[in-house]
Amino acid sequence: MALSIHDCCRRLKSHIMRIDRFFVSLLLISQVFGVNKENFKTCDQSGFCKRQRAMEPGKSPYVVMMDSINVKPSKIEVQVLNKENDVRLLLEVFTLAHNTARIKINELQPLKPRYEIPPGDVLIEEPKQQQMTVTDVSNSGATLTFENNKIIIHTDPFRIDFLANETPVVVVNAQGLLKFEHLRTKEGWFNKMGSTIKSWFSKPFRQGKQDPVPNEGEGESNADSQQAGEVAEGEKPAEEEKKKEDNEEPSMWEETFKTFHDSKPNGPTSIGLDISFPNFEHVYGIPEHADSMALKSTKNTDPYRLFNLDVFEYDLYNPMALYGSVPVMLAHNIERTVGIYWNNAAETWIDIGSNVADKMADLVKGMEMPQVDTHWMSESGVIDVFIMLGPSVKDVFYQYAQLTGTTFLPPLFAISYHQCRWNYNDEEDVKNVDASFDKVDIPLDVIWLDIEHTDGKRYFTWASDKFPNPVDMLKHLGAKGRRMVTIVDPHLKRDDNYKVYSEAKSKDLMVKTNNGVEYEGWCWPGSSSWPDFTNPEVRKWWTSKFQYSEYTSAPNLFIWNDMNEPSVFNGPEITFHKDVVHYGGWENRDLHNLYGLYVHQATSEGQLLRSDNQERPFVLTRALFAGSQRFGAVWTGDNTGEWGHLKVSNPMLLSLSLTGITFSGADIGGFFRNPEPELLTRWYQAGAFQPFFRAHAHLDTKRREPYLLPEEHMRSIRNSIRLRYSYLPYWYTLFYENERSGTPPMRPLWVEFPQDTQTFTMDDEYLIGSDLLVKPITEQGQTSTSVYFPGKGVVWYDIENFEAYNGDGSATINAGLDKVPVFQRSGSIIPRKLRIRRSSALMTDDPFTLFICLDSQGKASGELYVDDYHSLKYKNGQFVHKQFQFSNNILSSKAVPGSGSYDTKEWIERVIIVGLKKGITKVVIKSKDGEQALQSGYDSSAKIFVIRKPSINIQTDFIITLQ
Repeated sequence: MALSIHDCCRRLKSHIMRIDRFFVSLLLISQVFGVNKENFKTCDQSGFCKRQRAMEPGKSPYVVMMDSINVKPSKIEVQVLNKENDVRLLLEVFTLAHNTARIKINELQPLKPRYEIPPGDVLIEEPKQQQMTVTDVSNSGATLTFENNKIIIHTDPFRIDFLANETPVVVVNAQGLLKFEHLRTKEGWFNKMGSTIKSWFSKPFRQGKQDPVPNEGEGESNADSQQAGEVAEGEKPAEEEKKKEDNEEPSMWEETFKTFHDSKPNGPTSIGLDISFPNFEHVYGIPEHADSMALKSTKNTDPYRLFNLDVFEYDLYNPMALYGSVPVMLAHNIERTVGIYWNNAAETWIDIGSNVADKMADLVKGMEMPQVDTHWMSESGVIDVFIMLGPSVKDVFYQYAQLTGTTFLPPLFAISYHQCRWNYNDEEDVKNVDASFDKVDIPLDVIWLDIEHTDGKRYFTWASDKFPNPVDMLKHLGAKGRRMVTIVDPHLKRDDNYKVYSEAKSKDLMVKTNNGVEYEGWCWPGSSSWPDFTNPEVRKWWTSKFQYSEYTSAPNLFIWNDMNEPSVFNGPEITFHKDVVHYGGWENRDLHNLYGLYVHQATSEGQLLRSDNQERPFVLTRALFAGSQRFGAVWTGDNTGEWGHLKVSNPMLLSLSLTGITFSGADIGGFFRNPEPELLTRWYQAGAFQPFFRAHAHLDTKRREPYLLPEEHMRSIRNSIRLRYSYLPYWYTLFYENERSGTPPMRPLWVEFPQDTQTFTMDDEYLIGSDLLVKPITEQGQTSTSVYFPGKGVVWYDIENFEAYNGDGSATINAGLDKVPVFQRSGSIIPRKLRIRRSSALMTDDPFTLFICLDSQGKASGELYVDDYHSLKYKNGQFVHKQFQFSNNILSSKAVPGSGSYDTKEWIERVIIVGLKKGITKVVIKSKDGEQALQSGYDSSAKIFVIRKPSINIQTDFIITLQ
């Protein structure tokens, strides 16, 4: 019997679903064997990257048309002409507040608008402009000044030099690699190709053979055209045509990778520009890559790639793209730090050439200097570059923070210890994990649930057979001050009985295909669709889903966004097709790297809405872009339980920290495989001194919670977690500083020691704040390590035994399984809480111990920030911010200027002073409550002086005098 069209479609769909399920199965199997590089493009397989990279240095066709210049108080506008095709561009140079400049280049008259990231999405607002002074305008260019900087625009060939105190620091288009593919019509390209094909068939035979057909993208030579003697009617001669258009290739108008077709309806739209850093040898940033902190030359490799992708068990030390893209680069030398932010969300590749033989003799006559050359290439959009001129690295942190914002102060639980795996099975399993931590006295703040807690991977739901009483479960955790995090991914199961999906479908909120229908792909639930988070109305709708009326939860439930690159199992490179369409008609190719940021933003704002803007949210994201720091934490994705992944986590997190993503961490133990107890122990020791501290494991791994490990390893891990909790006051104060200034809590050594060249490539040790030096053990079987101690005249004290090590040199440190090498800097005061609790919430009223390490002049200083640790009341001045100073045997505590007011029960229980000379016989404390003597004593074995029970509230100003 003949089948109806309906039955045929139904059967076809069934077959397609089986094929897709098979594909998903293969994808899951691939997780066992590591990343398959063939799933991801190389530069040669990306048409625009190949074209941009083929540019030859020193042959720039672009000139500045000085007769078009328009000078405004804080901006210069001028046209730039491509001599090869007569296309004109508009160059805008802005001078901004905070020692920053901006360059924008767009088509003067594009066929239609090119994509620009809307202000307020990544940039927190349109940057404040600063007045410039134009000192010279002539046919050869223009010179302008602002603050202590000079900007020189050269006309032929086009180039822009940025000088600070007359020294070149950034040069734009020094290599002449500017390439701006202008919008054009596809019909014109077909006409040109038709003419070319016609000319092939009109060629005479030579020596009995036909001329070979040109390779794709190659037109015939001028000589061949003349010999052929034909020009199609209505077509211009080849010489003139060449001037009008770039060399065309079929990949400009459509492209295929593996079996995936990209329709490219707008044709070639890529942009490229070289940016050089004269007198610099080291550049940093552009995460996310599993690579060293100091970026490497890409002369013999692919460029570094920025394109948010889901990459299983990623390889180490290569420039492949990963889950996030932050197009920010810093250059540092002994004199200054500068930075650039490439404000473009399309796929981007960055070549780096570092060669000390490169010269910029035309900038500074008679001088030779090293130089790092970088080449930035994006698939679409406009050129929009911010140049941050420092001069110090902390100035650059602040300048970048003024552009894209900072990490808001996390709630205290968020910087404590988190326990996660895919998946805790049910409510009983959660209770057992919770109780098991208590049995062995290991602090714990958060238990996480992965995708199996939902009803068939339908987010905002609970599997009723496994989690029938989620609110009771949350209350049980909350009684101990603990929280829970559940996963909420952006893909929605295509099930009309699933309320979230059916509502999004009925409201037409989904990403569309290039022919206007709802985009369908495969992810964990099977057939899925994706809300279009680029649409502000979709983000607003998503925020409403976190209300208690929409999602059965409680105030101690927080959220994790995974798979938000987005991950599409049956998509090209496991993500969206580039020609899918978003809000405003923009293609995914224009804004791909923003999608995860928008998911993160909407989720964070949903938690704020849930609490009526009273409580700080916590959201972890895997995909990220510049500005993601404003919405929560980030982790480095699906790493592997092996020593190399432990080692690379340090430079990965340092690179993120340098580019504003300051609340970041790596899965403790590695997500995949079964790490041996030694590796787990060393990973906990490292993680205890990284910003985000979470253990996580794959569904197929063995249980590896700390209490399941052999006694020796369990004790070491317990000590590491307790150590983390003791330093929470220091971490919390650093995150408050980070919110105000952009300075990251986790820092490379050169941030605090900017003239110490030995630290410029050092990424196996780092600083927490300015005062804790950390050197994690990352090699199997290692029981000692060489630690470099920076700073001539600085003394570093082992935090366990106060053994002293002089700066500006290295020493071998014993580091058995029970030790992580951590050292406190002389001249510092660090507040700690030493009482052991089950969670950070139970530490709220606990007392502080001040650890004071004196410098060679007998001085030290430090700060402490305190609030209620969870709400947004600190924004209204409800906090205590104290500054401690020790000098001339006097310890003082006073409010930092601008400090607020907050009632707290926290008090000072003990003061420990390292490096104090003997001879103190009397200690007196004086405050508004009067004066009294304190108990004290010198511990000769530890060489520390201890002041016991000052018993003064942290709010109160005081002076302690040692006599």
